[in-house]
Amino acid sequence: MKKILIVIDMQNDFIDAALGTPEAVKIIEDVKEKIRSYPMENVIATMDTHGENYMETQEGKYLPVPHCIKGSEGWKIRPDIAALLTGAKIYEKPTFGSTAMAADLKALSEEEKIELELIGLCTDICVVSNALLLKAMMPEVPISVDAACCAGVTPGKHLAALETMRSCQVQVING
Repeated sequence: MKKILIVIDMQNDFIDAALGTPEAVKIIEDVKEKIRSYPMENVIATMDTHGENYMETQEGKYLPVPHCIKGSEGWKIRPDIAALLTGAKIYEKPTFGSTAMAADLKALSEEEKIELELIGLCTDICVVSNALLLKAMMPEVPISVDAACCAGVTPGKHLAALETMRSCQVQVING
């Protein structure tokens, strides 16, 4: 079985810039160690990607903090993590979940047995969205989230998202 690591939105704005948190900073070394534990051909990453009109979007109205504007420093994957993702397939996504990534992984799952592990930011928004999207599209594919390599908007929301994923048959490890 091919085990694939999905690194969700390890971008500057979510770590130590516009929407950064101390918890996001704390997971960096664990995230790097996890990436190193996978063959690079089995690593995928996502990037939250917004345009200059972000504040005019529905998301911008609910979360009025410009972030991950394409081409900005905040949009870029943290350099030490980006260096480990050389050769990884990276999906830019305009919203919480990547439908393109899910479609590609579903197609792959029809060719061979796969298992998915998710890590990254933010547990309660993009990690949970992608985990549930993937589970809905591939209910028989084993999916896990490493809680030690994730951080939420707040510690409480992180824990709530982990519980939601458990309820939906996503295995939570280290949490």
